Amino acid sequence: MMSFVDLFNRGGLVMYPLILCSLFVVAIAVERFRYYRSVDTELDKLLTALEPKLEAQDWVGAAEVCTVTKGAVAQVLLSGLRRIKHSRKLESTLENAAALEAANLRKNLGHLDTIVTLAPLLGLLGTVVGMIQSFSVFNLKSGQPMAITGGVGEALVATAAGLCVAVLALIVHSFYSHRLDAIITDMEQACAVFLNSVAGDE
Repeated sequence: MMSFVDLFNRGGLVMYPLILCSLFVVAIAVERFRYYRSVDTELDKLLTALEPKLEAQDWVGAAEVCTVTKGAVAQVLLSGLRRIKHSRKLESTLENAAALEAANLRKNLGHLDTIVTLAPLLGLLGTVVGMIQSFSVFNLKSGQPMAITGGVGEALVATAAGLCVAVLALIVHSFYSHRLDAIITDMEQACAVFLNSVAGDE
């Protein structure tokens, strides 16, 4: 713990915004984990229960299945089932519902993009400031070359910290981006099954 505090102090003032960035990344990761878990849908289980209802054009029964099933996919299909009598607007209704769910899924991921770019720049700023201080005229006049070398080493702590925060943010962003793509794919598949059933009824 003392070693961490020592490194933190060596990094300079930019370590404070870097710590805030790292806490922000962790907070987003936890918040997104809870949200994605709440909107995740077991697609195979949903379609297994839904397809017999759709084939029989039992729209009320299909709506009940979607109501008791959690997740974004079920909610998108439920919005379509509520507009089943307006077949001309059905596809646009599904598209709008899917777009809204996708927007909620993307929430806060843009902040991670910003941190991925910002954290290394903050680290670089801290390193540059530290090197300027190390190569100051006062150090040169004092005749202490080791002070300059040590100062450069300490200044690099800020760059290392910035890169660590950026890597953490990038990993979290990549993980949830893949989860987002998977859920959107499930939406498209479920909507295709639904629309095919409606088209068959017509």
